[in-house]
Amino acid sequence: MTGLERHGAVQPGATSQEIYDGGMKVRREVLGAEHVDRANANKDSFTEDFQDMITRIAWGGIWTRPGISRQMRSAVTITAMVAHGHWEELAMHIRAAVTNGLSRDEIKEILLQTAIYCGVPSANTAFKTAQQVFRSMDETARGDTETDKTS
Repeated sequence: MTGLERHGAVQPGATSQEIYDGGMKVRREVLGAEHVDRANANKDSFTEDFQDMITRIAWGGIWTRPGISRQMRSAVTITAMVAHGHWEELAMHIRAAVTNGLSRDEIKEILLQTAIYCGVPSANTAFKTAQQVFRSMDETARGDTETDKTS
C-alpha cells in the first residue's frame, strides 16, 4: 500500500492547505455542514488555531486515511468519548456515527461494550446521551416530514 491508499490527505509533498482542505471535506461529510459552519462562525483569535489544528490533524491526517472504515472510526471515537467522559463530543459523534452508516442497534452494542471496558456509570451516561440524541433526531425528522406534508 503506497501513496493515497496509505496516507489519505497526508501525501508526501502535500501542502498544509491541501491537508486542511481534505480534512475540511471529511469533517463536513461526517459532522454535517451546519455543525462545521457553526464551529467556524464561532471561532475567534483565541480558538482559530485550535480549529485549524483539528481540521488538519484529526480530520485531514487521521479521518482521511483508508486503513479502516468511517463506521469503525466512529465506533472507536464513541468508545474514546465514553472512556474520557466527553459527553457533548459523544453526542456529536453519535450523530456522526449515524451519518457514517452505523445503525442505532450497532451504537447500542458499542455502548454495551463500553460498560465492560469503560465502566457501568460511564455507559449509563452514554446511553442517556444517545437516547437524547436519537430523540432529537426523531423530532427533527418528524418536523421535516410535517414540513414536507404542508409544502
